[in-house]
Amino acid sequence: MKRILVVEDEQAIREMVGFALKKAGLTVEEAADAEQALLAVVANPPDLVLLDWMLPGMSGIDLARRLRSDDMTAKLPIIMLTARVEENNRVHGLEVGADDYITKPFSPRELIARIHAVLRRSQAGSKEQPIKVDGLSLDPVGHRIEVDGAPLNLAPTEFRLLHFFMSHPDRVYSREQLLDRVWGRGVFVEERTVDVHIRRLRKALAAQAYDRFIQTVRGAGYRFSSRD
Repeated sequence: MKRILVVEDEQAIREMVGFALKKAGLTVEEAADAEQALLAVVANPPDLVLLDWMLPGMSGIDLARRLRSDDMTAKLPIIMLTARVEENNRVHGLEVGADDYITKPFSPRELIARIHAVLRRSQAGSKEQPIKVDGLSLDPVGHRIEVDGAPLNLAPTEFRLLHFFMSHPDRVYSREQLLDRVWGRGVFVEERTVDVHIRRLRKALAAQAYDRFIQTVRGAGYRFSSRD
């Protein structure tokens, strides 16, 4: 049974979300602020964190950034809960490491669908052999990436995105196609989300200049290619 850590300072929302998750067969742990959340993650890492943007003390954004910066929690799936509907705010949440976001108010049905979608993406396995392109190698079974022999930690969505790209080189995919192939059909995610995760993936690969493999094809989408 999957464990979900709900980090939300409003008790009424915690109770509502907790009830919906338990009804869907998920195990729920609650935290009212970032400090409680960090203690809970260290004591018993959950399968996913449902994280409110506005928290007392350390904000949800800062907590997401901190979780992503620690090797022990870098791959922990995170969904942001936010009352901020502006696109820039949603994009900011994705840029700091969230795998998805959902705006308040939301329906329990949509929330459960988002959680299951992110869990599927983060835990999807494969019997494929490791893929290597120049000094970049990806092991889909061990869920490991190495860049010139050094390990590279990626969030679950970026790992899935890179895996798809490396498995389908030299072909152009539109944002809509990437959403279908990487995020899955029926997932409520905007096309702009693809751009955010592409930027995050490029940033992670930039130190060794492997960001050049992810190429923008104007008016068409993106492709992965080691060719100049």
